Amino acid sequence: MSNKKIGLLSLTALVLSSMIGSGIFSLPQNMAAVAGAEAISIGWLITGIGIIFLGLSFFFISRLRPELDGGIYTYAREGFGELMGFMSAWGYWLCATIGIVGYLTVAFEGLGVFTDSESAVIFGQGNTIASFIGASIIVWLVHALIASGMKEAASVNLVATFVKVAPLVLFILLGLWYFDAEIFNADVKGTVLNNRVGEQVESTMLITLWVFTGVEGASVLSAHAKKRTDVGLATVLGILIALALYVAITILSLGILPRETIANLANPSMGPLLDAMIGPTGKVIITACLIVSVLASYISWTMYSSEIPYRGAKNGAFPKILDKLNENGTPINSLWFTGFIVQFCLVLVFVFEQSYNTLLLISTSMILIPYFLIGAYLTKLAFQKQAHWFIKLTGIMASIYGLWIVYAAGLQYLLLSVVLYVPGILLFLHSNRKFHGKFKLVSFEKVILTVILVIFCYAIYRLPELLVA
Repeated sequence: MSNKKIGLLSLTALVLSSMIGSGIFSLPQNMAAVAGAEAISIGWLITGIGIIFLGLSFFFISRLRPELDGGIYTYAREGFGELMGFMSAWGYWLCATIGIVGYLTVAFEGLGVFTDSESAVIFGQGNTIASFIGASIIVWLVHALIASGMKEAASVNLVATFVKVAPLVLFILLGLWYFDAEIFNADVKGTVLNNRVGEQVESTMLITLWVFTGVEGASVLSAHAKKRTDVGLATVLGILIALALYVAITILSLGILPRETIANLANPSMGPLLDAMIGPTGKVIITACLIVSVLASYISWTMYSSEIPYRGAKNGAFPKILDKLNENGTPINSLWFTGFIVQFCLVLVFVFEQSYNTLLLISTSMILIPYFLIGAYLTKLAFQKQAHWFIKLTGIMASIYGLWIVYAAGLQYLLLSVVLYVPGILLFLHSNRKFHGKFKLVSFEKVILTVILVIFCYAIYRLPELLVA
């Protein structure tokens, strides 16, 4: 039986791996296309402050309530009841499970750089039959890895994280060496974009909004941690390392090539930038790194996706059948459940690619409410326990940041996300009744359900308009 626990280093690697997927390799072009160096710097400052407060929220909750396992789901449940706990779990699980399919398609699209030619397209954009078969094999290989034990899967992820971070550090070191202040200062305010700095900052926030998803990884797997005190520490360490990498890569890029040149680069844009510094091997290095990166992220996110329904099933939020561990301490039925959903999404990618892309855009916004609830729970907990002023401040600031990212996502995706919440709520009501023998809802939860139903009806009414917006 594999009952080994995950140490601080592996926990930190899980947090880092889940945050650093494929997005970082396209970050220079994504940011340069919408903002100059001044706005990019301000955008990172705002995001950095917000995400650090969010990370510290996990840190302080793990200190104030070290007995709580399950992270996002458990914290929302403890703070705001069964229904809000389930909605946090459902939104997080659905976002994670649908989102990780993208890692598989990106990995095989990357392989196409080495195998495809104009006369023979094998992997294409990750949506060919070869990509479908290869991705399906990886799904069930990772399933077998995690089924053998969370510690074993975390160890593999640790090695992969070192492999994928090394080229990023190399890029930064080369960027420092080749940095040209004259190129950097040529268009600091991004005047060619014809946007005010404030508008540019807002545009960067829509990009930086998503690159820190995964910050909660250590808390989700807290039951598997060697020491509970490592959970919060791993979260903060992961954030600081990721933030340093993100800022360094985007800022240094603006001193390697002109902003307008970077804005027109093909993605992953780190490849052409590395080419500019060391020659044509740059694209090969970045592509190989990208493949390792997204596969490592797939491992970590699959671990989270299998843990959340298991935790919910123990309290009647998910069907009882998901409340089962195998001989290695892995939530096996929940892992099967996640694997089948991923396989279904791979079919969508292969047969109806547009359907999957729409589903991905909608589900992504579902992770925002759970993030807001983390800050809100710390605020409530800090005042209940009369904690130090700086813990109360952390909760308040994390809550404000959570509300900001919900606002930044836009009304369109929030309305669409409600459409995906409603099937989950039906599952919750069924599981709740089976677990308690009756519907166990307090008045506050009945009000929330009524509000969601009204929003759902409005979203369905506007559905054609929202899907084409």
